[in-house]
Amino acid sequence: MNQKRNRIVRRAFTLLEVLMVIVIIGILAAIVVPQFFGADKGARQDLTKAAVKTGFNGALDLYRMHMTHYPLSSENGLMALVEQPDDEEAQAKWRGPYIKNAADLKDAWGHDYEYECPGQYNEDSFDLSSPGPDGQAGTDDDINNWKDA
Repeated sequence: MNQKRNRIVRRAFTLLEVLMVIVIIGILAAIVVPQFFGADKGARQDLTKAAVKTGFNGALDLYRMHMTHYPLSSENGLMALVEQPDDEEAQAKWRGPYIKNAADLKDAWGHDYEYECPGQYNEDSFDLSSPGPDGQAGTDDDINNWKDA
């Protein structure tokens, strides 16, 4: 019985070994964790840029093909991509939803996209922008589908 007990004690880690493992894990976490936060920021910007530049991956263009015009700001705006219109004539043309749900009409930071049609910058189509990470329109981090004026 005494020999079994000695084997169990020999198999256990010493306190020094456990502390060394904890220190190594802490050092690795200090190096790796900041890298993930930087990647998240870049991924959010890239995702929002792609949505803005492509008009939600062509959803706005597809809507225009079916309805003969982009969603008008004075009517439902971007919600026209999600909700069927009330007008019977428009209902006959509408083939949506063009976006799965209204939550997809928010940028990667949870802010509403700003949409204007007809656009102030893109007079023949629409202006689409995100206020960016700070949530404030008109700042340097804004993302839009027009060249800076």
